[in-house]
Amino acid sequence: MHEAEQEIRALIRGGESLAVEFKSDVKSLPDRDLVAAVVALANTEGGDLFLGVEDDGTPTGLHANHRNLAGLPALIANKTIPSLAVRVESLELEGQPIARIQVPKSRQLVSTSDGLLQRRRLRMDGTPEAVPFYPHEFVQRQSSLGVTDPSALPVENLAVEDLDPIQRIRIRNAIKKYGGDQSLMPLADDELDGALGLTVSMGGIRRPTVAGLLLLGNEMQLRQHLPSHEVAFQVLRGTDVLVNEFYRKPLLETFEEVEVLFRARVEEEEIQVGLFRVPIPNFDRRAFREAFVNALVHRDYSALGAVHVKLDDDGLSISNPGGFVEGVNLDNLLVADPRSRNPLLADIIKRIGLAERTGRGIDRIFEGMLRYGRTAPDYSMSSAHTVSVRMSAADADAEFLRMIVEREEQTGAAMPIDSLIILSRLRNERRLRTTDLAKSVQKPETVVRGTLEKLVEAGMVEAHGTGKGRTYTLSAKVYRGAGQKAAYVRQAGFDPIQQEQMVMSFIDTHGSIKRADVVELCHISPDQAYKLLARLKKRGEIEQLGERKGAIYKRAR
Repeated sequence: MHEAEQEIRALIRGGESLAVEFKSDVKSLPDRDLVAAVVALANTEGGDLFLGVEDDGTPTGLHANHRNLAGLPALIANKTIPSLAVRVESLELEGQPIARIQVPKSRQLVSTSDGLLQRRRLRMDGTPEAVPFYPHEFVQRQSSLGVTDPSALPVENLAVEDLDPIQRIRIRNAIKKYGGDQSLMPLADDELDGALGLTVSMGGIRRPTVAGLLLLGNEMQLRQHLPSHEVAFQVLRGTDVLVNEFYRKPLLETFEEVEVLFRARVEEEEIQVGLFRVPIPNFDRRAFREAFVNALVHRDYSALGAVHVKLDDDGLSISNPGGFVEGVNLDNLLVADPRSRNPLLADIIKRIGLAERTGRGIDRIFEGMLRYGRTAPDYSMSSAHTVSVRMSAADADAEFLRMIVEREEQTGAAMPIDSLIILSRLRNERRLRTTDLAKSVQKPETVVRGTLEKLVEAGMVEAHGTGKGRTYTLSAKVYRGAGQKAAYVRQAGFDPIQQEQMVMSFIDTHGSIKRADVVELCHISPDQAYKLLARLKKRGEIEQLGERKGAIYKRAR
């Protein structure tokens, strides 16, 4: 079976999804229905439309009207606005002719020539359906694709004079406090507004942008012009609600008040590292700040729903309306180019100093968890409509932190996030290969291997074996520092001399040994066992009886 055919069979076996649609052609599917299905795919994630396949995946073939597929791309291009270019492939499945129509994801909204605008979504049972694309969803779609910036849109029926001047003072104070762009400090109010993009000129009148309204508007104006803006802060202990506050205030004021509530719940211990005492908080403040600011800045302000900050017995969770922006997902979160649903608002917050200027705030969130020996932040509860991050409240590992801080003192630089991820996984899972680590670091294996070798040179990690079987563990020095010498022996195994002695002792006890026995005895791979036995044979200490899997090894006569 050809690779292409295997791919198609796998797609069909997987059933309909957001990116896969089946259309029966037994009764000759009307052009209008065919084009509508293509439009719905293009306005969602793109994908494959299989014509001549029933909803349950059974191929029933093409109607005579559609056997000649040559004109189908032109039909679809002529009946979509703007014209959509699709690729059509003729196939045969279970003796039935079918057509695969590959639909690209459109960066513009596409409608049929009759004005029908649709998108796809999943029902509660997980099956897909095509639904109308409503006007209020247009901005959300375009901002997700990076086509428009909703935060830069002017608020037409609100004058600059109506805004709250106290919030400008708050902005200036934040620039001082957080080390923002100092060139903004000498500017007059109207110059500050223009420099940050808080206002724009419309017909000679200065109007606030949506970002300007979020930062300078009062609570009444925000409720009236941006009703989706809301922040909830909750503290739960078991099932008891200790704090349940909701805010509709300007962004900086909201941030400051929520941060005060959060800081009141930060508890710290200290450890001695060299001449310094290093604090160990139950929640890292920088990680919280970056995660909370991300939620405020990157949320979808066209969708109703609050930014939720929740502290409970298990940890801290922060969520916001609006999924990841186009091009960002769980598999590339750490390496994707920084981008925002609200670029102007994101730029303002960076210039104020509230967010990481490099756009790598996500690194700070990971660092704030991993350097204390806690698990990485968990984004797995995110969806197409929500970004959610959870930070565990598990106890910190003081010895792990000590190791990190000592290394940073030696190098005079912060531990790179890739190294932290690798060390954290080795701490939790003991022994891993490069392929195991590449997915967590979200970089190619060659890059990860380079990071691993640097950690080996630093004496923090040890390598075992060669080639594809090469594995890594934390070093003996790390385990000794943590008072876990036995754990090191369990993970690192025994050195070659010890392994040879164990094999000879086994032969003396049992008369002979097989390669499988060596693998189990020494906790090594079959290839390593083969090489160990070959060394002993070459030195004349053992002899081989039999071949391949049936081979046994005895002491040489």
